[in-house]
Amino acid sequence: MNDEESGNRLGSYLRARRELVSPAQAGLPPGGRRRVPGLRREEVALLAGISPDYYLRLERGRDKNPSPQVLESLARVLQLDDVERAYLLGLGATRPRAPRRKRPEHVPARVYELLAHLQIPAFVEGRAFDVLASNAMAVALSPRLRPGHNRLRSLLLDPEEQAFQQDWTKATADFIAALRTTIGDDTDDPRFVELVGELALSSQRFRTLWARHDVRNLDGGTATVNHPVVGELRLHRDKLPIDDVILVVYYPDKDSDSDEKLRLLAALSPADSAGSALEEPANDPTP
Repeated sequence: MNDEESGNRLGSYLRARRELVSPAQAGLPPGGRRRVPGLRREEVALLAGISPDYYLRLERGRDKNPSPQVLESLARVLQLDDVERAYLLGLGATRPRAPRRKRPEHVPARVYELLAHLQIPAFVEGRAFDVLASNAMAVALSPRLRPGHNRLRSLLLDPEEQAFQQDWTKATADFIAALRTTIGDDTDDPRFVELVGELALSSQRFRTLWARHDVRNLDGGTATVNHPVVGELRLHRDKLPIDDVILVVYYPDKDSDSDEKLRLLAALSPADSAGSALEEPANDPTP
């Protein structure tokens, strides 16, 4: 995480976002030859109503405490949506960070019971998209949803997962933007550092999208996947927070073609396919 390690996350974000806004989008004439993609620094400053020198200080990390009014102006010029605007305001906020004790992500015992009773694909993921628990239908939908897998790593590095996703390009963009949103100011979290470092070394797609500094929430939605046995499935996705983890469920429209295929997949799946997926740690005392 070079930009995070440099301590200039605000400047890195501003630079990445201005490079994505064209002069035409900002209402400016294209002009002659442009040496930079997107807007120039002085153009951003002009449109935001601040001095070019002050904006330069922001990008270079010489002023890390701009006022909310300045950030709001920059969000308008950079055409940020609500999630991106909130992220920018968070980067400029001055708040002391209390030391936090890192603790393992924990799946409550009652969630294992819930997973066992659900007849649709369901699994539990951590903040870094680690699969922590899953039911039989989730494993039948994708073996990459067994505990121990990481959904983003599978998406970027596993050819079977890439074929599984009908719109792999959108899926990777959504997941990487969601990871940056989730990380927030936890840039020293060992799990995040490990995952970002691994993917930065092994995936050009990750490096390209990570440099864009996109932020996005990845909650509810609809996904179309290509299952190797039953074919195309159109499934809705919901994410439900439970304590420190997220319960993810996939389900089709009732009586739809995907509903019939999911029932067929359930019938074809071995009865014990959840096995280790629902095995609860023996030393876990939490009720």
